[in-house]
Amino acid sequence: MPTSRQLIYLVLAASTSAGASDLPSISFSHKDWELACDNTRTCRAAGYHAEDDGPNGTILLTRSAGPNQPVTAQLQLADDEQHPAPRQLTLTVDGHDMGTVSVDAKSNIGNLSPAQVQALLPALLKDGRIAWQAKGTTWTISTAGANAVLLKMDEFQGRLATPGALVRKGNRPETSVPPPLPAPEIKAAAVIHDSKPATLTMAQTRDLMAALRKTVKDGSCELVDRKSEGADTLDVHRLTKNELLVSHACWTAAYNSGDGYWVVYTEPPYSAVLVTTSATDYDDGVISSMQKGRGIGDCIGTATWTWDGKSFVQTSAATTGMCRQIAAGGAWELPTLVTRVHKAR
Repeated sequence: MPTSRQLIYLVLAASTSAGASDLPSISFSHKDWELACDNTRTCRAAGYHAEDDGPNGTILLTRSAGPNQPVTAQLQLADDEQHPAPRQLTLTVDGHDMGTVSVDAKSNIGNLSPAQVQALLPALLKDGRIAWQAKGTTWTISTAGANAVLLKMDEFQGRLATPGALVRKGNRPETSVPPPLPAPEIKAAAVIHDSKPATLTMAQTRDLMAALRKTVKDGSCELVDRKSEGADTLDVHRLTKNELLVSHACWTAAYNSGDGYWVVYTEPPYSAVLVTTSATDYDDGVISSMQKGRGIGDCIGTATWTWDGKSFVQTSAATTGMCRQIAAGGAWELPTLVTRVHKAR
């Protein structure tokens, strides 16, 4: 089984749907920083407090693709009873006052001004001291890993050696920076809603289990791949007149589990097509996955697959960032796959 940290990234590669792997995206982390760039070429870089240096906080840098795009920055303070988030803080960079940041009372998030971002970015690259202060409490952000992550961001967006690069500036024209890509348009298809769940005979279940096992010989669904207690139990949903969606538990861990979902024909030889082995729910044509990075639930990986009438197409993949006890359910939304889903009518 994967480790706790690996598990929140498991869903990012869990689909066998055609096309999802062809879209450009990247996930990268180094020390106290991480990067997620999605298939539109938008990049988000998150930095955190050093793990032994509380109180806890994080910043998120976001940059859209294309020439002359600005970097925006947000600060989020931990939901911490010992260090309650104030409504206003003073930003200092290497001891210099850079003005105040207002913090939302519900989200504990504040937006930095363009001038504050311009002061922040070079400090990240030269191990400057970045701090926010209020009422005798100081929140700091580690610079460890920032250079590597921001360089990777420049590389992914095609900004290396341009005036707009964050790390390696140069004279290559801004017009050479690739434009943003449109998010894929996915048209969801209606599925059949039977008043009674679809059922299988013992013989059908036995033959269908054999068909499913052929798709998971890589060990990704050990509870189907080998005979085990309950291995003859399948949940069945009708998709179309001739196709079913069947599911079975695939694996369990300390605080996560993953179910496998397959599209099969109603008649032998079934021709089972695996969608994912890390699902946690299904509803009205959408398979979803939510996996915790650790038991307290401060970091999560998510993904969805949507029925388009022919197959389940992966329609989202994201994590909420590192496990740093910022907020229940995670600090940020860091997608690597975004789409526009049009609901079935």
